[in-house]
Amino acid sequence: MTTSQARPLDDTQRRLQAVLDNASVSIFLMDDRQHCVYMNHAAEILTGWSLDEVRALDKPLHDIIHHTHPDGTPFPLHDCAIDRAFPEYNQTQGEEVFVHRDGHFYPVGFTASPIRDEDSQTIGTIIEVRDISDEKRAQERQRLLVNELNHRVKNTLATVQSIAWQTFKGTDAETFERFSGRLTTLSRAHNVLTETAWARASLRVIADAAVDTVAPGRVRVEGEDLDIHPKAAVSLSMALHELGANALKYGALSRESGEVRLGWTASPTEDERTRLVLSWTESGGPLVAEPSRRGFGLRLIERQVAMEFDGTAQVEFRPEGLSCRIEMLLPQLPDPVALEPHADIGHG
Repeated sequence: MTTSQARPLDDTQRRLQAVLDNASVSIFLMDDRQHCVYMNHAAEILTGWSLDEVRALDKPLHDIIHHTHPDGTPFPLHDCAIDRAFPEYNQTQGEEVFVHRDGHFYPVGFTASPIRDEDSQTIGTIIEVRDISDEKRAQERQRLLVNELNHRVKNTLATVQSIAWQTFKGTDAETFERFSGRLTTLSRAHNVLTETAWARASLRVIADAAVDTVAPGRVRVEGEDLDIHPKAAVSLSMALHELGANALKYGALSRESGEVRLGWTASPTEDERTRLVLSWTESGGPLVAEPSRRGFGLRLIERQVAMEFDGTAQVEFRPEGLSCRIEMLLPQLPDPVALEPHADIGHG
């Protein structure tokens, strides 16, 4: 190679080295023995080890910075998800906990990818790592705040329930029971949302929680699970509670032979939202007649669930059993948590 040919190559290597050393993400290159052959400046700062020191130890990088679990138990190389990228020939991503040179543990997010030669043979692994300690601390603070908020909301609901009991005491026990059932359903929906820091909720979990409070095991729930917005989760919880409580007192669930089927389908819209169609069908109960007036439950379904979500609600009082169909547009999810109901849809 002539001097003129060597100079561009040297310049390219210097530029590459400058890019790697100025990168904020830590980068490691490992050979087929899982020994580290290169680490950039960020990786040296992250681990507390220099490249020369790591190479002098002459052992897998895992045994230097990833050898022990935080509880003190050994972490063998063959259990390591990062090093699995080499034998499995696939990119792996996730979170782990590394051991700093001074002995303290710190969480990291990683991406490990196999390196292949011209013949597509795997000859090593490249690993990108970033310290996520700040993110974990922020998540823990958020978890504590959400738990505190949930605790205060529960206390508020309990206070409201106590006030309601005092208000209805000696007058209308049934009205109090309906009111109490609605508060309990709202509380259970809050519990589900708290588990995800109010980011989203499983529709299946929300549906099961709502119907199980009125008639455990008696409502057949069918539908592919999907995550829904907290606002929709709360509204649907309340709507399903009203349907279930009405069925228990007046409809299919008031008889042993009665059956209720709850199902839904979801489909994408052109604006990348989700259209949810939910159906509640009763059968095997007493004959149903159109009520003379709309109760709270029906108003909730028609106004809050339907109108707030650009949808429609159709409640039909068929002789063979009540039928309800709700069609709504689910809000987009934000980016990266014992009841005796006597509610009444037609009479409440």
